Amino acid sequence: MHKKVSAEIGGKVITFETGKLAKQTDGSVVVSCGDSMVLVTVVAEKTEKNMGFMPLTIEYQERMYAAGRIPGSYFRREIGRPSEKEVLTCRLIDRPLRPLFPNGYMSETQVIATVFSADPEFDPDVLAMNGASFALTLSDIPWAGPVAAARVGYVNGEYVLNPTASELAQSAMDIVVAGTGAAVVMVEGQAGELSEEVVLDAIFFAHRGIQPLIALQNELRAEMGKPKRQVTPPAVNEALKARVEEVAAAGIEEVVTTTDKMTRYARYDALKAEVLAQIDPELYASEAEVYGLLDGYKKRIMRDRIVSKGERIDGRSFADVRPISCEVGILPRAHGSALFTRGETQALVIGTLGSERDEQHLEGLAGDVYRRFMLHYNFPPFCVGEVRILRGPSRRDIGHGNLARRGVQAVLPDAGAFPYTMRVVSEVLESNGSSSMATVCGASMALMDAGVPLKAPVSGVAMGLIKEGDQVVVLTDILGDEDHLGDMDFKVVGTREGIASLQMDIKIEGVDREIMKRALAQARDGRLHILDKMAEAISVPRKDVSEYAPKYITIKIHPDKIREIIGPGGKVIREMSTEFDAKIDVDDDGTIKIFCSNDVSAKALKTRIEEIAAVPEVGKIYEGVVRTIKDFGAFVQILPGTDGMVHISELANKRVEKVTDVLKEGDTVRVKVVEIDNRGRIRLSRKAVLEENE
Repeated sequence: MHKKVSAEIGGKVITFETGKLAKQTDGSVVVSCGDSMVLVTVVAEKTEKNMGFMPLTIEYQERMYAAGRIPGSYFRREIGRPSEKEVLTCRLIDRPLRPLFPNGYMSETQVIATVFSADPEFDPDVLAMNGASFALTLSDIPWAGPVAAARVGYVNGEYVLNPTASELAQSAMDIVVAGTGAAVVMVEGQAGELSEEVVLDAIFFAHRGIQPLIALQNELRAEMGKPKRQVTPPAVNEALKARVEEVAAAGIEEVVTTTDKMTRYARYDALKAEVLAQIDPELYASEAEVYGLLDGYKKRIMRDRIVSKGERIDGRSFADVRPISCEVGILPRAHGSALFTRGETQALVIGTLGSERDEQHLEGLAGDVYRRFMLHYNFPPFCVGEVRILRGPSRRDIGHGNLARRGVQAVLPDAGAFPYTMRVVSEVLESNGSSSMATVCGASMALMDAGVPLKAPVSGVAMGLIKEGDQVVVLTDILGDEDHLGDMDFKVVGTREGIASLQMDIKIEGVDREIMKRALAQARDGRLHILDKMAEAISVPRKDVSEYAPKYITIKIHPDKIREIIGPGGKVIREMSTEFDAKIDVDDDGTIKIFCSNDVSAKALKTRIEEIAAVPEVGKIYEGVVRTIKDFGAFVQILPGTDGMVHISELANKRVEKVTDVLKEGDTVRVKVVEIDNRGRIRLSRKAVLEENE
């Protein structure tokens, strides 16, 4: 059945069409807003596979034809590896969908969103999120949706739902919110140091705004949705469960009260072996069944200790931050470096400064983008005591790096005041929760150590949630196990003034305003505590950039002299770049930006450029070189590319019969500029210099 429906969100009409394209899928929908169109399809295997995890794959694809562009790659087609924007959008789609699949569902499921048309005013990412929910809702795939999503901006003190690109350019906020009819399930975005109250109101402004999309999906499901497949929750072997808990009871308390992560993991591995050895093999079908029941027991005990006894794994109170250690200047040759350690999470973060030519070039549907600030997050296997093959950055690495980049970007100096390109690399050396937030703290310190004049330091903290019925506990600075066994991972980045970026994922059906308000308030206290600790290592940016960083000098010349600086075919600027080991950028208005490896080279290059670009002044004496001899006088080069003529009558303070009696080609001579006519011709005098010296 073909159906087309629409809803108005924030003054923009979003249209959903199903039953026309991709009809062999389990569910498909075309989502449109403005001229942006996204096809979202969902297909699930008919047979189940117990893969040990939820077999959900999300793909988001931007086709360059959607924006009327031909890809710039060598093959002139979209490359196999997804772009950063595509990866981040995949994560946006995945996070609100995944928690809503039922326990026991094991059919491999794939959601593919393909951008067919791209209107520069309407980003397709939120359209793809809504399309994924529509497709799942209409399909026969068991899923506890629907959900809906919207972007919220903050322009001139007013919230704007689904802002256009033009509106977003004026906005102090860019936050994507996803939710069900009852609660918020996902938040991600940035806010320019706005207060917790402003951000909280924005989230629930968006949640109210998406309700028409929830209602529309429910109506469409009732009208044309397919009957859902039946999912049988995995049967629990009650006899085995009782035996596992009986055998593990003595050792599990030791596990959940062991503070050191690696010791705790080792003790748990030993407990698993002990439990398996004491259980009759006739009671279980596989070792995985025993381990699964033991994992569930550990989770229940750990959560119960937090909710009922108020005891966390490492003995902290709910609002306490782990012990923090901060150092800067760790790497002797790096432009800036910092080591941030919080509990058993440690990040070595390095800042590097470069010229405008080092900016990152990103090709996308909106056109070419040049990024002057990059933040790269690396999570090697040794940081969690594991062995695995090293490959390129994972989707998780890219997502964590983007969250940290957004948080730090809010406090960077303007390009006019600080024209350097900046790259930050976070090497996670140890991880036991919140490594992305350690990256934020380390990045702030490393940039200040490099001499970057940040508007304010930033820090980040990850909040957790344990919800058992009406009992709710919000945890500050969660451990890895508290993240894994808890109900929420809410990361908040900001300065002393307000929030810079945030990201929230949940494993339950949603969180209400009261829980989020508590989490934001608790996060602010944690953030300020961390900033105080960071200030003990470095509180303000260094006055000068590192001695190993490129030195930056700006020179302003007359635009007519640009061609002299560049030279024929770029010869002059290339020679200067090589001679002084420099990067030279020339703007059309005559602004020249010099990046040299040291001060000596920078000053020498500045002098050379000033000489080349100098404009002769009437009355000024120059030391020039005789280039050409004529019967009536001599042509003297007084500046690079600038000649003037000394008439024979101006060669000496006596009569001169022949020019060659006084000068020869190649001679160095001091001359004075006596006139520059309206055609730019320069008249020089040697006699005037001689008279001044008498």
